[in-house]
Amino acid sequence: MAVWASVMPPGLPARAAAAGVPLVRMEDGFIRSAGLGVLLAPAASLVMDGRGIHYDPSVESDLEHLLAGTEFSPALLARAARLRQALVAGAVTKYNLAGAAPPLAPPPGRRVILVPGQVEDDAAMRQGGARIRSNLDLLRAVRRENPDAFLLYKPHPDVEAGMRAGAVPAAAAAALADQVLARVPIGPLYAMVQEVHCIASLTGFEALLRGLRVVTHGRPFYTGWGLTTDRDPPPRRGRRLELDALVAGALILHPRYIDPVTGLPCPPEVLLDRLAAPGPARQPRTPAALRALIGGASRFLAGWWAAR
Repeated sequence: MAVWASVMPPGLPARAAAAGVPLVRMEDGFIRSAGLGVLLAPAASLVMDGRGIHYDPSVESDLEHLLAGTEFSPALLARAARLRQALVAGAVTKYNLAGAAPPLAPPPGRRVILVPGQVEDDAAMRQGGARIRSNLDLLRAVRRENPDAFLLYKPHPDVEAGMRAGAVPAAAAAALADQVLARVPIGPLYAMVQEVHCIASLTGFEALLRGLRVVTHGRPFYTGWGLTTDRDPPPRRGRRLELDALVAGALILHPRYIDPVTGLPCPPEVLLDRLAAPGPARQPRTPAALRALIGGASRFLAGWWAAR
């Protein structure tokens, strides 16, 4: 039985085990789509996990098990390096939203730090957030640790779309951040900053791929391997991985990919080619306004059903 991890009923694993039914948890992959999932852009990658799920550090997931125990061959590491280079060259991110970043003018000599917001009611935040579990608390912590840095705060696109929780009051954000980047895609920002400070955001993983310093205040799947500065280290891990070993595990061995053109399984390199190229191959088929309407109705009905 396969179930979407973030909405799995709490007692289901025990019930499945008692019935002798294998249970697999599903989630979006780390290179997902051209557009937001909350607006029903179709996913081009999925992860399937028989142990747990990558954003919940309380149990060892298939991805953690893979990263902790795999001997990565030179050929696989070389493939991961090429994949990483192609991903960076193509400016590929999880959602691949279009747009350009606004001009920034940090004073000379000040470090530029990007602080990405997250969806606060998301399972990744609830289970992987450790001590800090809100965007406002994250901003406060980063400003406290870096009083002289030039802080950029980027709200999560699902929150900006009005579909999820996690908005920081404008006055509070302006008091802590030097600039709030509203409705700005994440991709162009990586070349404009030196560091990323996050809770459990995938932005931290994408920043690692681009050679940036990453400080985590939560326990995402990419912490604990010697590649990040961890303010609240995960309970296990400890193996030191090179960056391309992390790439090999997280982007090659663990996910499953779907070619958005043919609808058939494909390797990650094919999906990167599709997403890096403009045109119909990377565009959701349903108009954005209709996706927003359907997504909002779906979330309302899900909340109403859960409250019954």
